[in-house]
Amino acid sequence: MIAPTESELSILGVLWEAGPLTVREVNDVLNRQSSGNGEKPIGYTTTLKIMQLMAEKGLVDRDVSNRSHVYSAAVAQERTQRNLLSRFVDRAFGGSRSELILRALGDGNATTDELQEIKKLIEKLEQDGTE
Repeated sequence: MIAPTESELSILGVLWEAGPLTVREVNDVLNRQSSGNGEKPIGYTTTLKIMQLMAEKGLVDRDVSNRSHVYSAAVAQERTQRNLLSRFVDRAFGGSRSELILRALGDGNATTDELQEIKKLIEKLEQDGTE
């Protein structure tokens, strides 16, 4: 699977959340997100070019049956996240998932709800491993 760039991942995030959209609609969402972060607006033609390249790479599908082309994510969110995380863990943590978790939780910013969710996941993984 091709790893999406940061810009491509932003576009995929919009499509995963909203479903199929035109370039204009994706560009509008990206600009609403960037204005909330104090970033400068993204030009329509920039978004169009990135989405055209994404279609060539197989990251998005393009429906050309209407005048305005409608794009949808061609890759699953969970699969993409797993692929990116696996590559990140290999490169940044020498393949050690425990080092990643320790570093992520070591900053002390995890909420009580997040910690409870992590505990449940660990318990499930332990149960699945003993069956």
